[in-house]
Amino acid sequence: MEETGQKFGAFPFKPYSIQIDFMNALYDSLDKGGIAMLESPTGTGKTLSIICSALQWLVDRKQRKNNDNSVDTHLNGTTGDHSGPDDEPDWIKNIKAESPKKKVKLKKRHGFRSKKSDKTGLEESFNDLFNHFREIEADYNVYGREHNKSIVKSDGEKLDDKEFLVEEYESEDEKSALSKRKNGACCGSSSSDSEKEGNESSDEEEEADFKIYFCSRTHSQLSQFVKELRKTAFASDLKVACLGSRKNFCINEEVLKLGNSTLINERCLDLQKNKKTLVSRKKEVGGKVRKTKASSGCPMLSKHKLQKQFKNKMNDQGPLDIEDLVRLGGNLGTCPYYGSRSMVPSADLVVLPYQSLLSKSSRESLGLSLKNSVVIIDEAHNLADSLISMYDSKITLSQLERVNSSLEGYFERFRNLLGPGNRRHIQTLMILTRAFIQTLCNKDDTNFVDSSILEELPNGSECSLRVNEFVFSLNIDNINLVKLLQYIKDSNMIHKVSGYGDRIISLQNDNIALLEGSILSSFRALAGLLLSLTNHDSDGRIILSRKKPKDSGQQGGYLKYVMLTGEKIFHEIVDEAHACVLAGGTLQPIEETRARLFPWLPPHQLNFFSCGHIIPPDNILPISVSHGPTGQPMDFSYNSRSTSTMVGELGLLICNLVSVIPQGIVVFFSSFDYEECVYTSWEASGILGRIMKKKRVFREPRKSMEVENVLKEYKESVENGAVFFAVVGGKISEGINFSDGMGRCIVMVGLPYPSPSDIELMERVKYIDSLEDMTKKDYNFTRFNGDAQAGFEILRSCKNRGREYYENLCMKAVNQSIGRAIRHINDYAAILLVDTRYTTDSIKKNLSHPTNKLPNWIKDRLNCNRKNYGEVHRLLHQFFKFHKKL
Repeated sequence: MEETGQKFGAFPFKPYSIQIDFMNALYDSLDKGGIAMLESPTGTGKTLSIICSALQWLVDRKQRKNNDNSVDTHLNGTTGDHSGPDDEPDWIKNIKAESPKKKVKLKKRHGFRSKKSDKTGLEESFNDLFNHFREIEADYNVYGREHNKSIVKSDGEKLDDKEFLVEEYESEDEKSALSKRKNGACCGSSSSDSEKEGNESSDEEEEADFKIYFCSRTHSQLSQFVKELRKTAFASDLKVACLGSRKNFCINEEVLKLGNSTLINERCLDLQKNKKTLVSRKKEVGGKVRKTKASSGCPMLSKHKLQKQFKNKMNDQGPLDIEDLVRLGGNLGTCPYYGSRSMVPSADLVVLPYQSLLSKSSRESLGLSLKNSVVIIDEAHNLADSLISMYDSKITLSQLERVNSSLEGYFERFRNLLGPGNRRHIQTLMILTRAFIQTLCNKDDTNFVDSSILEELPNGSECSLRVNEFVFSLNIDNINLVKLLQYIKDSNMIHKVSGYGDRIISLQNDNIALLEGSILSSFRALAGLLLSLTNHDSDGRIILSRKKPKDSGQQGGYLKYVMLTGEKIFHEIVDEAHACVLAGGTLQPIEETRARLFPWLPPHQLNFFSCGHIIPPDNILPISVSHGPTGQPMDFSYNSRSTSTMVGELGLLICNLVSVIPQGIVVFFSSFDYEECVYTSWEASGILGRIMKKKRVFREPRKSMEVENVLKEYKESVENGAVFFAVVGGKISEGINFSDGMGRCIVMVGLPYPSPSDIELMERVKYIDSLEDMTKKDYNFTRFNGDAQAGFEILRSCKNRGREYYENLCMKAVNQSIGRAIRHINDYAAILLVDTRYTTDSIKKNLSHPTNKLPNWIKDRLNCNRKNYGEVHRLLHQFFKFHKKL
């Protein structure tokens, strides 16, 4: 114990034994390197244990290196060339230039390669496309909108063709052939090119600054991490950078009014790149138009002195979370988003959301190098699904129509002025968009679409298709998507077409169309889908949906590519990093994660650790409730849960609970729709009124922005008694703490299995089931149309892994929800699992039984076989009577 105390001296108080075990396991894993999975139940101080172990290891490593004199550098020195990503303001580049740094080329830091390396494979060039499309909006906003405003002096003036005409395009093959004709076929690369490639190769051998990257799912979880970090000595010893989205960081009120994240990103990039003075046209009363000068560029980035002051204050104040950074930026009147990014090169610890680290395009955009660094992924229970979802792509029918209309209008206007290269590629894009539109609209055209596919898919339905099947059915298999994507990347076609199309819309005074979805955003969606179609046939599926919108707020038909495998994506992270740690409250079964993310790793090489809970056995009362107060079996399976019998029996159960359980009760329903069904029924039957006589009732809002206010009211009401109706998978079930009186009882209604009619889910189930036979290169594909009964047939036909994955999704959601109550060693709560399927039969019990998928600290204390509700009521009464005396 003494040795351990010295090893983790930054721990702010005496650690519990399980915290010591966890910290030792993490420290040893970082020493070994590779992949580790560390499981510690929610409420056991996992975050603080991660901080004190990982950062102690970082400090020790730094000391060892200094003692060995192996590297003459400091952990908090900056890395890389002073040039940053293209979307960084000049002041960030200047700040980077002021501090000492290693010589690491910009090409290496941001994923650019020499021509030589580009020839090694197409896959790497596609990765650049993701980053390219993230920045393409900014390029357009500078080129398109600035010129659009300046070329038209009156509504009736003719557009200048030169502003929108695409320069003649030559592919790399054509350029190469031209070069050979000019210089001779025997000409080699120049000496300067060779020197450049040689230098780049030698630079790649240099080690980048060592960092720890900590990421989690939500901004609130990251803020909690920073708050825990402040409790330790590392807060003053190490440099910390906290990253987040523009939407969370932005303090420009005009930009924030846009609301939508995509529009905020577009406007931000537009403002900080567009530094010239624009002429705006303001319409006054009476119809007169007055020209005024509008400053371009974001005012929050206009003063370099304030930006340097922001960085200095970040250094002086220690670790700051997003709210602190926004407050600091607001007080100084300078941008906290780019201010926080300026800290990354010199930071020892970078705190950031999932998307920023797991997406390669995001890492490159932010200039993050994982080489020889440590990556810690918290809340990793659904990492595989979160990872692959980042590489999905989708385009709606309205977006396709917008792109097609823009292309046709542009081609009609400029076809006689375009060179053959541009004409050919633009016509190819028009062919593709028409084929996609006809497929979604169920319009049979033998020039484009295989009619057999259309006949099998009626209007209002959806289905899944193989990539190759989709491409061949649309008769577009002869189109070279690789060259087309290269054209999109290299040419200015998207900028020109979007600029021309948006200008036509603005001349028509159709500002609503311009706001609801820019042409450029639609082009980006199309490019993303085309890029997805270049993936291996077995890596993903195309979802074709012809569902009609039920109201104006919903979208219509769409095409979506769903990635199925995360192995290649995760390998990029593991290959770069020294160590990758997956942490969470419930990570088991680990075999599923290993098979989906790192199947190449032998099981014995995976560092896995799991610990128990810190709370005493008497502080938790888990009960499986199989029968209600009237003796009715509690069957919340899909076909029974909405019957008046089940809804009424559940209502009587809650009426009984509010009379025996003090303070706050949280009731989890399987979905918002089911919660609405139950609430409406209780309101009509008078059950809700009976509940409200004892406790005030709160409901989780569908809009996440309203959750905070509802939670605040609930917290203020728990002392007098309150019930919170929450939804599994909603914001309440992930990352919200119901400690002490806020959660004296958690009621889990039924087993929240995901819908078997979910096409994307069923495709993942089939793919995961195929992993059981590693000799199979692809799973037996059967087209699925979203029918629930067909989904059940798929589940019944699965061997083990597919069905287990489906069951695990349910129980992981249950475990996340019921873990909201116990938050510290003195906390106590009852946990009611309301459904006959939770009842354990010792004879029929098997590994797939729901109770076997509960965390050990709950499973070992579970009260089962309570068929008489009176016995449940007695246990609850004794439990709370006992804790009331303490």
